[in-house]
Amino acid sequence: MSDINQIKTDALSRMEKTLESLKADFGGLRAGRAHASLLDGIMVEAYGSMSPISQIGTISTPDARTLSVSLWDKSLVKSAEKALRESDLGLNPAVDGTLIRIPIPPLSEERRKELSKIAGKYAEQNKVAIRNIRRDALDEVKKLKKDNIISEDEEKRAENDIQKLTDDAVKKVDELLAQKEKDIMQV
Repeated sequence: MSDINQIKTDALSRMEKTLESLKADFGGLRAGRAHASLLDGIMVEAYGSMSPISQIGTISTPDARTLSVSLWDKSLVKSAEKALRESDLGLNPAVDGTLIRIPIPPLSEERRKELSKIAGKYAEQNKVAIRNIRRDALDEVKKLKKDNIISEDEEKRAENDIQKLTDDAVKKVDELLAQKEKDIMQV
């Protein structure tokens, strides 16, 4: 019986990691408000190599429509500004000494719809990952039955439990997607 519990625990753990991954993906999608995670993907040339902007300065959100990056080294201001301008986020940074202010422009209706579609793609990819986890877990249960380690009743019970875990995880993905779409479409 502990084998079945191990399979279920493993499947649940993998599904939770998938949900965390989705939350991280959604964090990178801009919803019209300034958020420090918006700059997570921006790499700046610093000291001869590429570094995440968060490792060369402090990112803060003074208000809902502004981000600011306070750089620790004045010599990195030009390369940080260049990296921000060249990012695909459509940002227009303003430099003030070692502080870079980044006004976040309001999203157009078209861009909001585009971001909603991207969020939908992320959600669908994560649902596929969850179904793959279910398939793997069911294969392991079938193997236990085939090797006569568990009875047919235990196999059915385990399959039902794994399906319930899958349904719960897919429901959470749908809830996260609905919340993200609401955030994106909110003007």
